[in-house]
Amino acid sequence: MATCLLYNQIQNRRSRFYRIELALNLFSEVSVLREWGIAGSNGQSTINIYDNLREASLAADKHRNRMLKRGYARG
Repeated sequence: MATCLLYNQIQNRRSRFYRIELALNLFSEVSVLREWGIAGSNGQSTINIYDNLREASLAADKHRNRMLKRGYARG
């Protein structure tokens, strides 16, 4: 559905990534998939499930804004 990919590049450190994706699942719920880690690695992930697109979108926006404040930039 929608994907937001953010990068954080700190001098003398490996680049990091943060990915947020909204998707419908088989039960007509909306999943928010979040993945993060060091570029070139598998990283970590988590999935949160919401009853409707509005709740999921608000949660995804909250996570995206938090990462932008931490220095990540859109890729």
